[in-house]
Amino acid sequence: MNVLRYGTDSAVALDFEEGVLLADCGHPAGKPLDHLEKAVAAALDDPLAYPALSRCTTPSDRVVLALDHGVPQAAQVTAAVVRSLVNARVHPDGITLLQSRPNGYSPVEDPCRLLQEPVRSQITLATHAPADREQLGYLGADTSGEPILVNRAIHDADLVLPIGCVHSDAASGYFGIHTPVFPTFSDERTLQRFRTIGALDPRRDYEQKLAKKVEEVAWLLGISFTIQLVPAGGASILHVLAGQCDAVGQRARELYHTAWNGSVSEQASLVVAAIEGDSDQQTWVNIGRALDAAVPLVEDGGAIAVCCDLAARPGPVLRRLSRSESRQATLRQIGKERPEDTLIAGQLARALDCAKIYLLSRLEPSLVEELDMIHVASGKELARLAGHHKSCILLANAPYATVKLK
Repeated sequence: MNVLRYGTDSAVALDFEEGVLLADCGHPAGKPLDHLEKAVAAALDDPLAYPALSRCTTPSDRVVLALDHGVPQAAQVTAAVVRSLVNARVHPDGITLLQSRPNGYSPVEDPCRLLQEPVRSQITLATHAPADREQLGYLGADTSGEPILVNRAIHDADLVLPIGCVHSDAASGYFGIHTPVFPTFSDERTLQRFRTIGALDPRRDYEQKLAKKVEEVAWLLGISFTIQLVPAGGASILHVLAGQCDAVGQRARELYHTAWNGSVSEQASLVVAAIEGDSDQQTWVNIGRALDAAVPLVEDGGAIAVCCDLAARPGPVLRRLSRSESRQATLRQIGKERPEDTLIAGQLARALDCAKIYLLSRLEPSLVEELDMIHVASGKELARLAGHHKSCILLANAPYATVKLK
């Protein structure tokens, strides 16, 4: 009996006949941190290739925490970073926590909820609005002559501390450790340029060009310090890294590779992909990442079943895609307009082109079927589905897993 966990405390039990289960993968190597806030404090006290944070600040500094979306245990990490700054004698009213709201239909919890008074009321919690020109500061022009606009809080800060979650370099829509600053906190036009279905091209030429642009902007901003989390399963964290950007980036890639890279010998007719974690992890962004991870592992014409606790309704592009007579024609038009959920639409369309997609979630059955997926009502129903397949791969923690064919 194999148990695949998803959501916060849900699981599905699957029993396979001999030879059917090809691999049970997506389980990270390493033990999650037991004391996350202590780990954050320790990383800031002893950064990689950089002086301790307390030696890099003054009481009057304007410090911005640039919090990327989808960071596991964001409130715990935020509380630990703010406490370290306050202990370094940075006044709380000089600290701004800047967050974004990607894909407006995704849930966002208050990242300041664990801070104690009076600090909580003294720091500034700001939400980035990429279409609000008054929120943006002009940094300069890039090598192609395009204006570089970033949130004014970042533009005017004495110190910017990006807080991000590491992903595989091959993950669509991930542009490296500077992503928590740019394009996350840029203007709407820039975000549209980064929302490209071209990111799904296995050659990844265009996305590599975008990653270089991100590095260019980080250099112009003088970003030299970063805080990066190497994820474990669900909302857990394996490692906290802080320090000089190049040193952190190299170490983060090494640790991520060790934790998450795996391989299988052959494709399966069914891939069951799970998304663990709380509501911050149960998003359409992670649905797209789970499909990306599953597609290379499924036989052409096979099936992918995603197990999650997703409750957020799909964005307008996904629903528009489902109503179209020609999926490819609609994708071409979406690729020109590039609204918020462009990449997710491309990921779903690519998966539907090679496999049937089953979804076990908290969404209404009619809504799932509207998106050309097949609603799965329960774990028992999923077990019956698995019983009809000649081969199966289980993929836990699918948004993070990087499993390749040997």
